[in-house]
Amino acid sequence: MYNPTRRNKNIGTKKQGYGQNNKLTISSPYGDLKSFYEKLTDYQKEIRLINNHEFIFIIEKLRKNSIHSCSINDIERVIENLPIEDYGELKYIILRQPKRKEEILSPVWGRLIYSYDFENEYFPAIILDAIDLEKQLFWPKKQTIEDQQEFERLKTDGHTFTETKRNFIAEFQPQNIRNTQLYRTLPHEFGHYVHYLEVVERPGYNENKEDIDYDAYDERMSLYFRIPKSEKEKFAHTYAEKLKSKLVNENKIPFDSLD
Repeated sequence: MYNPTRRNKNIGTKKQGYGQNNKLTISSPYGDLKSFYEKLTDYQKEIRLINNHEFIFIIEKLRKNSIHSCSINDIERVIENLPIEDYGELKYIILRQPKRKEEILSPVWGRLIYSYDFENEYFPAIILDAIDLEKQLFWPKKQTIEDQQEFERLKTDGHTFTETKRNFIAEFQPQNIRNTQLYRTLPHEFGHYVHYLEVVERPGYNENKEDIDYDAYDERMSLYFRIPKSEKEKFAHTYAEKLKSKLVNENKIPFDSLD
């Protein structure tokens, strides 16, 4: 990102970030530009240098019965196997504890935020949400093609579903959650970011940032946010699936927790 402090007009809207099957919309108080996922309460942070790129891991305190399925070491192991050029300006990896209302409205595995406000600095961020083990994973019987594809991915991750009258239901198990978030969600959100880089950042790349054509930059950004969500999801899934296949073939994943 050419200038991380230059927040775009989509900040605070549903266009700012996407997660897998993310339908959650929670309003921020009037006059507050921070989105709900930027309002961290009790957290610790740790800086890691991965392939000479600085990442800041932000770990929010867990509520009872909730877990962060991936350790920092786990996430670092996956990130270090991604192409370095795909890091871009992405800086924050956030293990977040969602509020109960957010979990009820629409739980998500994770999301990408193109410009995340953390301690008055703005950089892209990937968020992985904590999961409450007392809850269950519901999947509808009436499914779109995309729903069917994701349902199969979840079963491949190890989630075992029981059929009811209206839904398919699976109990949350730590290992299955880890499979989903570490080997799919994390690369998936990187895929969204790479898509953004290809459309917005890379066409106008200039090492001399003083010579940036911001009008052209804004035009490319506007173009990116007009891309249909289905197309963005397809790009991110393809990126994640290719990476997972490569790492499996190289015997780099799966691996035991490095906590």
